[in-house]
Amino acid sequence: MSGAARQPPLILTTGEPAGIGPDLCLLLASTEAPTAGAPWLLAGCPETLRARATCLGLDLDLQLATPTTARLVPAKVVQCWPFPVAVPVIPGQLDARNAAMVLHSLRATALAVASGDASAMVTAPVQKSIIAAAGLPFTGHTEFLAELFSQPTAPCQVVMLLVAGSLRVALATTHLPLRAVPDAITTAGLLRTLQVLHGDLQRRFHIAAPRIAVLGLNPHAGEAGHLGSEEATIIAPAIAAAQAAGIDAFGPLPADTAFTPQALVHADAVLAMYHDQGLPVLKHVGFGAGVNVTLGLPIIRTSVDHGTALDLAGTGRAEAGSLRAAIALATALVTTARAA
Repeated sequence: MSGAARQPPLILTTGEPAGIGPDLCLLLASTEAPTAGAPWLLAGCPETLRARATCLGLDLDLQLATPTTARLVPAKVVQCWPFPVAVPVIPGQLDARNAAMVLHSLRATALAVASGDASAMVTAPVQKSIIAAAGLPFTGHTEFLAELFSQPTAPCQVVMLLVAGSLRVALATTHLPLRAVPDAITTAGLLRTLQVLHGDLQRRFHIAAPRIAVLGLNPHAGEAGHLGSEEATIIAPAIAAAQAAGIDAFGPLPADTAFTPQALVHADAVLAMYHDQGLPVLKHVGFGAGVNVTLGLPIIRTSVDHGTALDLAGTGRAEAGSLRAAIALATALVTTARAA
């Protein structure tokens, strides 16, 4: 590095070993040079990665490293922080015996970033169903990281934010059955979400005065109570409390018109009430290039906007656009944090 100070690595967790996570990480790490002086480090099983590289026809040198030993390396050299699987991996075939390794690598990576040994984490997709089949409590990366960084007297309030170009969509609730959503939405919870969203749009994205559009829960934002009361009794009071705290939040807006170009010009982010209210629009705009960012954490974490695509694992047909975008955004957020 010509005498330059070593930068902590960006860690790519390879996700479900039978899915496309290993493929995508290998494709990018073996063909694209890290930027901003920080090396890339893959957290996963070395034998799985070597076997997958063979499937993909990638000629590379896989070297073992840790967050404290990773260095900038030449092209075709990939550094791996080893987390061995329990049983050999067959692309596309899930095995619950390997689920513990997935969570172990996530936990270790997050703690490495928190300690300063790594700069940020970028996560490839995991398979929630096989983790559940292994008897391990897990509903998603977002919830897992929130629990990891929570203290008994200070729970970690996190917000899932999806980014595609200039469109930013945050979620008031994440991975819940639809019938459970109304009960999960409270005025206090929405206010905390708006506070986290407002604060990290300032801190992470350097938007001095973020404007946040808040969606209603019901069709037509309740139509003055004729289609539901949550807008008047829960959402509007949360918006009013946020405004009183100096947050530029407005709504509740009907979700069917809030994403028109004319409406979006007035917002730096949109807060949707549930997963499938906001994400279909974002994925229509930027599928394959969208990024999932977890706000409210003491670390920088980004992720892809897609699943494990088991049918594509090992075929060479998986598209790496979302992982590329997640790496680029994580790098930008790290650079911004260092500048601040």
